[in-house]
Amino acid sequence: MQQSENGGRRTLVEVISEKYSTENFPYCRGPGVGVVVRSSPQGSPVKNRLNLPSVLVLDGCGITEAGDEEEVATFCAHVVELDLSHNQLRDWGEITKILSNIPHLDFLNLSMNPLRGASLEPSAAEAFSGLRRLVLNNTHVSWDMVHTLTGEIPELEELFLSLNEYERVSVSPIPCSSLRLLHITDNLLQDWAEVRKLGLMFPGLDSLILANNSLTSIDEPQDALHTVFPKLHSINLHNSALSRWEDIEKLNCFPKLKEVRLMGIPLLQQYTEQERRCLIVAQLPGVSVLNGSIVTEGEREDAERFFIRYHLDCPEQELPQRYHSLVERYGRLEPLADVDLRPQRSVRVEVRCGDKVEGLKLRLEQTVAELKKQLRPVVQLPPSRMRVFYIDRQLGYARSPQELLYGSLALHSLRIRDGDEILVVPKNN
Repeated sequence: MQQSENGGRRTLVEVISEKYSTENFPYCRGPGVGVVVRSSPQGSPVKNRLNLPSVLVLDGCGITEAGDEEEVATFCAHVVELDLSHNQLRDWGEITKILSNIPHLDFLNLSMNPLRGASLEPSAAEAFSGLRRLVLNNTHVSWDMVHTLTGEIPELEELFLSLNEYERVSVSPIPCSSLRLLHITDNLLQDWAEVRKLGLMFPGLDSLILANNSLTSIDEPQDALHTVFPKLHSINLHNSALSRWEDIEKLNCFPKLKEVRLMGIPLLQQYTEQERRCLIVAQLPGVSVLNGSIVTEGEREDAERFFIRYHLDCPEQELPQRYHSLVERYGRLEPLADVDLRPQRSVRVEVRCGDKVEGLKLRLEQTVAELKKQLRPVVQLPPSRMRVFYIDRQLGYARSPQELLYGSLALHSLRIRDGDEILVVPKNN
């Protein structure tokens, strides 16, 4: 981290002047890119042209305060995205000075700034009013401060509150109806009573990212759930603590839900990867994307049939409600035959050399060169004097014998089956 000579204080203006000076950033990136900074009576830190992009990334620069507000306005009049993550901003007043002088700012990232306990008067929060996306990860900003900000940002669409050690959620008296995406991963939320408050505060939520919270259950009657997140299209519950199928089934009560992420939960640890996906797909008929992969109609039918067969030996009183609705559609299905789908590792073939015929077991993972070594004691020829042919017995001699010319070729690529023939012909001297 860079340090200023002025007692550890470092301004946004200083950082911009250094990072985007003509010495450090000499080339323009197109017509109109950059601003001209004229000398002030006190002397401007940079008098030449600064090549400032509209997306300004100033992460990890040790910034503690805004600096001269006129220079902030001059430098940043055209900036629409500002990344101030991993700096040392502790005072919302300094952040307000910055935003008050960037009229077109749409995106602000304040992640990893030490803002625990800092507050701001609602009247001063008006400087944030033009934002659509706000990132406050690992700032430990209080819920009261979140409410102050969301109350002054009428068109806020995306809010990031990860890594803030939230155990509880405080409800704002004024809902933020514009919010579409809430990223609140890696916090300490366990009770559904806290999560449902997010639906009250943000009734227009389209995507809720709750990964890496220890949510233990969805403890709410099914007939009430449809009012909690009425517009929710996507939910991420990766690495939560859900352990009952009843909680998965309750996701069906969110009327708009189409995309679910559900990896790393205790409920699924006992199943194979294929069983997990089939059981979840069958339980969530309205979900079209699971763990990032589209659920096709063919996959859904296979999963629903699997679900019925999976529960055939389950006691009647323990059968899930979904089982009965699927039986109405497909009937009571018979168990599938137990078919071994593992690839064949060896075959038995006939080796023919002149008038001699002998049965031999071949390992299919070996190569043609290794096969010739195996054939040497059978045909009494060194590998260098062998011409080896493969004959598919099912086709007989309708197809010419296939000579195995390449020593590195693996036998499994030939699709050899039991009963096929290996013909060995001595090479002429």
